[in-house]
Amino acid sequence: MKPHRIRRIAIAAAAAALAGLAAAQGGFPSKPITLIVPAAPGGTTDIAARMLADPLGKALGQTVVVDNRAGASGALAAVAVKRAEADGHTLLMQYSGYHVITPHVTKQAAQWTPDDLRPVANVLSAPQVIVVREGLPVKTLAELVAYAKANPGKLTYASSGNGSLQHVTGAMLEQQAGIQLTHIPYKGTGPALQDLLGAQVDMTFGTPPPFMQFIQQGKVRALAVTGHARLASLPNVPTAAEAGLPRLDASSWFGVFAPAKTPQPVIDRLSEEIRKVMATPSFQQKAAEQGASADFMGPQKFGEYSKAELARWGQVVKASKIEAD
Repeated sequence: MKPHRIRRIAIAAAAAALAGLAAAQGGFPSKPITLIVPAAPGGTTDIAARMLADPLGKALGQTVVVDNRAGASGALAAVAVKRAEADGHTLLMQYSGYHVITPHVTKQAAQWTPDDLRPVANVLSAPQVIVVREGLPVKTLAELVAYAKANPGKLTYASSGNGSLQHVTGAMLEQQAGIQLTHIPYKGTGPALQDLLGAQVDMTFGTPPPFMQFIQQGKVRALAVTGHARLASLPNVPTAAEAGLPRLDASSWFGVFAPAKTPQPVIDRLSEEIRKVMATPSFQQKAAEQGASADFMGPQKFGEYSKAELARWGQVVKASKIEAD
């Protein structure tokens, strides 16, 4: 390599190091932080962002503004963060389905990749719950399967979008139960839930937070959860394994990411403040009440975990034969 080229690289590296040092010495944050959500209001991604925004803002001494940018299977939000200045003032509350499934199934993934984002912290984790509308003549997962077999293609299920975790879970259910469902994609869990409440669709899959109050009010019925254990907030709802489908395992996580070139001191500051917020009894209680758990993972562990999930769900998508629109 030529000497002048080496000097330019060294100068650039020194500049980046100085920027990181300045951030560590109190330059960050210097203005309000925007936390972009890749879904419409009402879903778990939005709930996770709003649970975090206020206490994190108080800890950092700056307002954290939640900005919902639904659409394009999460690409609108991911691209906005990818292109933002890498100074920690623009973050993404990412939904695992968009992060580890969308890149395998949609052309929108060409606009961004997981490598364009830098992991900061995992915030919430939750299994999905299989929920049906009021009036559907089934009370258990076995009855749902029997109804679907007697009425091929009649049952409709809503998802937060093509290639979403809900979509893939629906395909898994079809394969494992030997049934045929009709998929109806929406731009987020919130709109899907509204049509479920209005009986425009028969069922959906999703993490518990947006459904809890409606389950408790009897406006929708929970048939099973897709995790390894029952939820403390839904103790009478069996796992899919208990209900006869042991391989229907599909859980979600919701974590914070920053632009890829964000300095390490900024990442560390954000991660540490998020950890402190999540450790408070009030945050833990809110998560539990929503049927989720506050499972903190720092940058390195969260990065390793998300990469492993990307590989795992790639295999599931391939087996499910889900393709882009």
